[in-house]
Amino acid sequence: MVARVFALTDVGQKREHNEDAFLVADLDAGAAVDFERTPRAMEANVHGLLFMVADGMGGAASGEIASGMATDAVLDVLRERWRDQSVPTADSFVSALRDATSDANGRIHGFARANPEHRGMGTTATVAGLFGDTIYVAQVGDGRAYLVRDGQAIQLTKDQSLMQRLVEAGELTQEQAEASERRNIILQALGPEARITIDLTHQQLRRGDTLILCSDGLSGLVKADEIARVAAEAPDAGALCRQLVARANELGGPDNITVVAAQFDGNALDHFAEGDSVGYNTYPLAGTLNTETTEAAVAPPELKARLRSDPTPRFGIPAPSKAALEEEFARARAAEDEATLGAPEAVVEERRKRVEPIFLLLALIASVAIIWVIYSLLRTQRP
Repeated sequence: MVARVFALTDVGQKREHNEDAFLVADLDAGAAVDFERTPRAMEANVHGLLFMVADGMGGAASGEIASGMATDAVLDVLRERWRDQSVPTADSFVSALRDATSDANGRIHGFARANPEHRGMGTTATVAGLFGDTIYVAQVGDGRAYLVRDGQAIQLTKDQSLMQRLVEAGELTQEQAEASERRNIILQALGPEARITIDLTHQQLRRGDTLILCSDGLSGLVKADEIARVAAEAPDAGALCRQLVARANELGGPDNITVVAAQFDGNALDHFAEGDSVGYNTYPLAGTLNTETTEAAVAPPELKARLRSDPTPRFGIPAPSKAALEEEFARARAAEDEATLGAPEAVVEERRKRVEPIFLLLALIASVAIIWVIYSLLRTQRP
């Protein structure tokens, strides 16, 4: 099996610097691959291949540091704990992906604690590993992995975002979520919290499949059907990445844009069949989002309710209500405010506006209570 791979990142039209990062690596060699102008043909070796996109956040240089730390940490851990396995298996591979992603979170979180000027720094991470004929994806945040097959681009990941939760709760349509001003509020990232819950999925490949990883600078502007059209028309992975980045910039390019594309071919892969399953296929593994027993053991109730991307009730926790999700949004906004540098008056004013309706409601309740007490006293004093 051969993967023809290219990767490209672009600052976009509105940002001053690029906080995205990508990684493509040969895990047998334990080395990252550099790209110039042409795609690289990579053989799927015994220990597999690695593809990753990270979208940093935190202001100033913090986002750029976080995304770079994430890619470095993931490759470091896989080089140390995976490459030397003499009898590699699928379970040991996905365990290594999980551990590498978790380790990246710990490193970024520890760096931010040791350097207060980077408080609040973080990064999304979409980490895809090829082992055998299967892609395994460790997901944190709202980067995306798509598989293009038979003229369709199908999303393999779920956004860990407020809007995705509202869509799954039936409170918003997908179109409303995509148009919302809150669409960039995410519920998880590497770095801000000491612990994360990784969403782990898998997808068996077929001959002619194309894997696309991207930051939301692309997926927030270029829809799946257009991604599929570009993938069908582009002569190679390099042209595919360039055309997708150019299209996002044509649509305004308000954010950094990063794309990794891998086209798979070779006799080791079967041709796709009509009944093949493509999409969000969870891989239950201890310490990941879709493992009930592990999640119950390690996660407090508020964390389980807050971070679950699957609305199916588990452990007696119902699907989140709109009110609960709005509360989550308020917490996310508050955390964002605390990380904001400069303009403290604006932050205070925003917070005041947010809590003002609550105080007005409390005042109204208090007034009604006082009137009721006075009325009751007057009634008892009548002859």
